[in-house]
Amino acid sequence: MRDMEDHATSALADTAPDRGAPESLLVVAAHPDDIEFCVSGTVMQWIERGTRVTYCIVTDGGAGGYDERLPRQAMADLRRAEQVHSAKLSGVADVRFLGYPDSFVEASVKLRRDLCRIIREVRPQRAIIPSPEINWSRVADLHPDHRAVGDACLRAIYPEARNPFAHSELLKHEGLKPWTVHELWLMTGPTPNQYVDVTPVFERKVEALRIHTSQTAHFDDLAGLLRTWLGEHATAGGLPPGRMAEAFQIVHID
Repeated sequence: MRDMEDHATSALADTAPDRGAPESLLVVAAHPDDIEFCVSGTVMQWIERGTRVTYCIVTDGGAGGYDERLPRQAMADLRRAEQVHSAKLSGVADVRFLGYPDSFVEASVKLRRDLCRIIREVRPQRAIIPSPEINWSRVADLHPDHRAVGDACLRAIYPEARNPFAHSELLKHEGLKPWTVHELWLMTGPTPNQYVDVTPVFERKVEALRIHTSQTAHFDDLAGLLRTWLGEHATAGGLPPGRMAEAFQIVHID
């Protein structure tokens, strides 16, 4: 038990070294636009350094938007198209949609199996996922879908995707061999320990987010909102004034 506690303490250290760009990356998010809001600047810079990236969006996004006249299925279709277009701008062509109902996500066996399937197909070195913890300091991060997806991802990554006896039908019927993801980068969590300077790609990040028109058209100053939020991250990470950063909590899984 003591060894497990020491390992957990190490994984949640207050600071973490820059790990560089991975060869392969899986980014899982609850809704279309979550990635663009939270981590797209980091992903863009890793792609420029050769990282192969897959996006997985868990919900259909049908509960989003601000136009009450638009049918919910039409909203889901629109948000899917927005996500594909936005990902393409960032350099990501592989976007997977699981289609779960927006605002009703649970860390179910079915969702964990679906995530295990993608993990075993993509075989990423690193995964970016939502934190399952509550971040009381930022209301936008309190959406229960975020935490449910984070919880499901953690269970899928450890121990299920690496365990040949978990969701055995994936191996038996689909030929998907177990895969170990060694490093997690949690987004929107309360205790970040890694800050990535995204100042060089800030304008592209804003452009990618603006493609999600159904979610961002009502903002009078979207760039200003992001500049303030990312500036706060940069300050917390000890970056010079005027820089902007995305925040993560790095967790190592041996």
